[in-house]
Amino acid sequence: MQVNTKAIVLTSIKYGDTSLIVKMFTLSDGIKSYLLKGILTSKKGKLKTAYFQPLLQLDLVASHKNKGTLERIIEARVSYHYQTLHTDIAKNAITFFLAEMLGNSIHEEERNEGLFNFIEASLQWLDSHDEYANFHLYFLLSLTKYLGFYPDTNNTDFLYFDLLEGEFIKSPSLNPILGGENLIYFKDLLGINFDAIHTIKLNKRNRQELLKTLVLYFELHLQGFRKPKSLAVLNEVFS
Repeated sequence: MQVNTKAIVLTSIKYGDTSLIVKMFTLSDGIKSYLLKGILTSKKGKLKTAYFQPLLQLDLVASHKNKGTLERIIEARVSYHYQTLHTDIAKNAITFFLAEMLGNSIHEEERNEGLFNFIEASLQWLDSHDEYANFHLYFLLSLTKYLGFYPDTNNTDFLYFDLLEGEFIKSPSLNPILGGENLIYFKDLLGINFDAIHTIKLNKRNRQELLKTLVLYFELHLQGFRKPKSLAVLNEVFS
């Protein structure tokens, strides 16, 4: 079946000496993986390796057999041309980290228009703004809305947040918890939008600790989730 769809690149892995296997989040069918035969050596083909950088936004014409096998891309073009995402060092680090987080978090081969629109708009916001040090924290927290484990915002006056139960609690439990200064920043993130993320003043230690907590939150709620290898690089960039 031939499909015309928007898609966001998640991962691109070399296959043999000449080909790539590319995993994408598509608007039409959720997660799809494609075999791009000979793309690394072809100079005349319609598909270019530059199209398949992490989180690039594409328009695809693809052949989907929907049999659990690798699919085929017929045509691709960039649907949104980033100005800074792949050239700004810090934004590039965020890009690789979020691509890995998304690749480890989304597995469904089904349409999810709300999630796709959220990711698409968020990346365009990051590309066009200069104050973005807290972007990845807010993005991950917002992402949990679409993955089904957004924090219960009742009882936000309680002193702890139970990461396993996803709710605020009065006293420490045996589960992993968040408390103290970082809980205040966590609550702040729950009550804003992207345009206000610069108002939360985090030092590098708090930012790293809160990011570590959010990654753990994903680990606790997503079966088979793997901690991203790019986390250390991101922390280094923002140190």
